[in-house]
Amino acid sequence: MNEQYYDRTNRPDALAGGVKMIPIKSPLGTFNVWTKRIGNNPALKVLLLHGGPGATHDYFEAFDSFLPAAGVEYYYYDQLGSGRSDNPADSSMWDLNRFIDEVEQVRIALDLGPDNFVLLGHSWGGILAMEYALQHGKELKGLVISNMMSSAPAYTRYATEVLMPAMNQDDLAEIREIEAAKDFANPRYMELLVRSYYVDHILRMNPEEWPEPVNFAFAHLNHDLYQTMQGPSELGMSEEARLADWDRTNDLQYITVPTLVLGGRHDTMDPTFLEMMATRIPRGSSYICENGGHFAMYDDQEAYFGALLGFLSSL
Repeated sequence: MNEQYYDRTNRPDALAGGVKMIPIKSPLGTFNVWTKRIGNNPALKVLLLHGGPGATHDYFEAFDSFLPAAGVEYYYYDQLGSGRSDNPADSSMWDLNRFIDEVEQVRIALDLGPDNFVLLGHSWGGILAMEYALQHGKELKGLVISNMMSSAPAYTRYATEVLMPAMNQDDLAEIREIEAAKDFANPRYMELLVRSYYVDHILRMNPEEWPEPVNFAFAHLNHDLYQTMQGPSELGMSEEARLADWDRTNDLQYITVPTLVLGGRHDTMDPTFLEMMATRIPRGSSYICENGGHFAMYDDQEAYFGALLGFLSSL
């Protein structure tokens, strides 16, 4: 376990009740992942799948302001290699099907099932959520795909053909130079990304006012995991990324549980594509937060949680 993550200020409850370390069997042996339960509702339990890959659950703390009052039970969960969970530090473990198996082991350990189990995946977590629903849909009561398209190539095309041309072109050229040199530790790289991309499409707030849980999740990203699955670039997926060719759009018809597709009008994900996804899912619906970016749970909070809680109550 990564004990350093318990040092967060504002989190004196990090080791308090509700925390459960779950053993995960894998090809390299057994490792532990960190989970924490909030609330108590036998009929409605939401497992949260964070993004990255390799971020941490912490940015989901926005949910604390909305879900408890609505009587929703939910689970924070740091995926293997992330946050407070073990890190095998072996790239052979960064495999989509192995992550799906991990989610299933977590479900079993938490005793979640079709009478109460809702899976919410944000960004990369949305990929996990879609894959889980296709492979283990019988275990679900509902599904939420938050800020993630069902096609990595389509996501990359949207970044290349729509978002990048609208950026400051001098900044974009410098970003590309830094990426080509693989100089990702260069502080100039993040400075350029934040001012010319993040504030428009990731989190549409003054960077000096970004919530502490978001900054924490970014600061503790597992870069090896992220670059293996997503690639080194922040602008779409790189050709060498393991997820570069991932596309489940034609399989959305096989997701049979009630499903909400959430996104932001200014998202890194094409909102028109997100709306189309919901029409492919037999019991699908969509909601686009008009002022939201990729982290619409912060920059268009009332819209995001209004749609989410409305969907959860419908179950």
